[in-house]
Parts: sequence; structure tokens; C-alpha cells
Amino acid sequence: MIKTLNPDFENTIRERLQNQHFMALVGFKITKIAEGVVEGELLLTTHHQQHKGFVHGGVTATLADITAGLAAVSLVPANHHVVTADLKVSYLNPGLGEKLFARGWVLKQGRKLNFCEAEVYCQRSDKPAILIAKATAIMATIAPEDLEVKN
Repeated sequence: MIKTLNPDFENTIRERLQNQHFMALVGFKITKIAEGVVEGELLLTTHHQQHKGFVHGGVTATLADITAGLAAVSLVPANHHVVTADLKVSYLNPGLGEKLFARGWVLKQGRKLNFCEAEVYCQRSDKPAILIAKATAIMATIAPEDLEVKN
């Protein structure tokens, strides 16, 4: 059963996002924070694209990583951190459109590891959204004592 260990998880995530400069540089915005689930969107510009206007694979992987990681953050105690231990992305369709939508969620919660999934969709104004990637991720929980230097 998925259950948060931080009743104020939404504020914890919002506080951490204020210092997340990489997301700001990419232009990714979080649109939903719920227990074990995070969603967001990215308006595409030319610096997100490769040849022929396709979304760069690194951008797609980044959105999957961010949403899965923040979904895991929503479940851990407020003073703990989450880092990506493993990320596998399957690219299903080329991304060609105006906006990306990403959704990440926790499948199985553990004390030290959270097993997550994510999906990334590309949206165009003239067509329905298309699934462009699915990802599986293992997010490791870092407790404050894990950060102490040990001799």
C-alpha cells in the first residue's frame, strides 16, 4: 500500500522546487502533486528539439526522471532525500508537437527504494496526445544519517 511518511509532502515538494534551477532552465512546470503521483508539462521550443523538430531524447528522459523522482519524494519523510538509482526509458514514438506532458507514480514503496514508472506524452493542437515514452525507475531514499561522513 502506498502511503506518505510526510503529511505535508506537497509543501515539501514546492519548497524543494524553488531551488531546482535545472527544471527552470528546461522550462518544466509541475501541474499536479498528489500522494505518490506527480504531473507536469513543458512548452516545447527549438532548444528542446533535434533534427526535423523531434523532441530530444534527453528532454524526454529528464521529464520521466523528474516526475518519477518527485512522486517518490511525496512519500518519504520531510528530512529525507531521493536520488535516481536506475532509470530505463523506452522511446515509443517520436515527439513532434507544441507541448510535452509527463506523469510519474510510485508502484511499490520501500524503506530505502521506491519503484516508479513514468509516461511522457506529446501534445499537438490538431491531434490527440500521443505516448512517446514509458520509463521505469528505482529511486533511492537518502536519510540524514546516510549523509554523515564515516571514517
